[in-house]
Amino acid sequence: MTTFPRVPADLFRFTTTDQAELHTAVLRAFGVANERLQTTLTLDDVQQRLRDVGWSEQVTHDVLTESVHALRQWGLVDAAQHRYGLTKLGEAAHAGIRHALHTLTSSGSLQTAVLDAIADRLDELATADDRRAFTALMELEGHLDALVTGTTRFNADLQRLLRDERADLATFQDVKRTTITYLRDFVSELDARKQRIRDAIGKIDAAGLRERARNGADLYQDANWLGDRAEAWDDLRTWFFGTPPRVDELQDVARKAIVQLLRVLDRISEQRRRPTNTAADFRALARWFARTETEDEAHELFNAAFGLWSARHAHLAHADGELLPSGEPWHNTPPVPVSPQLRATGKQEHIGSTGKVRNVEEVRRNRREQAEKERKELEHAWAQIQTDGAIRISTLTNLDHDTFHRLIDLVGRALGSDPDSTGTRTAGTTDGRMQINLRNARGWATITTQKGTLSGPDYVIDVQSR
Repeated sequence: MTTFPRVPADLFRFTTTDQAELHTAVLRAFGVANERLQTTLTLDDVQQRLRDVGWSEQVTHDVLTESVHALRQWGLVDAAQHRYGLTKLGEAAHAGIRHALHTLTSSGSLQTAVLDAIADRLDELATADDRRAFTALMELEGHLDALVTGTTRFNADLQRLLRDERADLATFQDVKRTTITYLRDFVSELDARKQRIRDAIGKIDAAGLRERARNGADLYQDANWLGDRAEAWDDLRTWFFGTPPRVDELQDVARKAIVQLLRVLDRISEQRRRPTNTAADFRALARWFARTETEDEAHELFNAAFGLWSARHAHLAHADGELLPSGEPWHNTPPVPVSPQLRATGKQEHIGSTGKVRNVEEVRRNRREQAEKERKELEHAWAQIQTDGAIRISTLTNLDHDTFHRLIDLVGRALGSDPDSTGTRTAGTTDGRMQINLRNARGWATITTQKGTLSGPDYVIDVQSR
């Protein structure tokens, strides 16, 4: 049975008393002095240090003496000749306070820079001399700790956000613009980074590295040093060679987070929408259209939903048609009276035959063919523009003119939007099918098509299908 070391019972008792705030401030005063290599303080020194750590109230000598004696009783402070200093337990309690406050006020993150730093230190360890091997190994362990801490906190912050029922739609709209883009950028090059780290780990003799590092730091008297380094190296291998590797689990967390955020956003939208609205009606109508088996059934449903039957009033004209130019748009011309009986009976109120309903099948067929042609051209254009990740505009050298025109239009939409906290501008097409994420330009780009050459800033873009 595995046993874990127990935390001393009085280690944090000072945080549970009526004078917890004063005890904490006194302990911090000793801790700040310790960091400045002043290991012992008199009561007058403690009084002065309290102001340095932000304690603004005046503390009497008797109250301060009681606080210091209480800390001494709990084993956190030791006394010698009216001077006081932190014990080993006191140092641990001070470190615990600092870590707790840092955890409460910080947020997690997924940082590609940490992965790059781990890879750089591993590359350096392969050829470093003994003294540099020690410092590089310590830096490597620090970067691994930062990766673990940042990932853990990020996942915890995200899960708390997803569980927060009080979150409103505006909050998640901002999250969608920032967090999802942040996660996509992190995941986009994660495969290449983790493979680089795996290759570097495979080239290093871990046992020999630890010996070289110990030689470089002259740590022969520390019996636990090699064991601690071996444990840290095992943690590193678990992250990149475990079953499954934790870095792969990190990738899954980032991808699932995008889906979870979108689901919560959709759930909040459903909860806050009205019982019936136009959007819900159109979604129901779309489901009915999807269940039709023939084009005739679809047309019949369309006519029933919108009442757009073949027009029986197309033959009606103005009393004096010569006053209207033949090319004048219909919405600029005065209206023509239409009898209500025309819809019900097909006849007007006055005696006379109605105009013949013209056959529009040929017009419909031509329009369908034209729409199909335009749809194929649009699909071809989006397929050329869509990227697998962030690229520069200057790399798109094989676009035809129409496709390039659509890309420039999408870039223009993005430039017209406000940047988020990361400087990324986001925009989409009118139909909502494509989205572009645009970041600041670095350099100048010149692109040539069949109809000319365009020069402009070389923006970094990421075009994805929704």
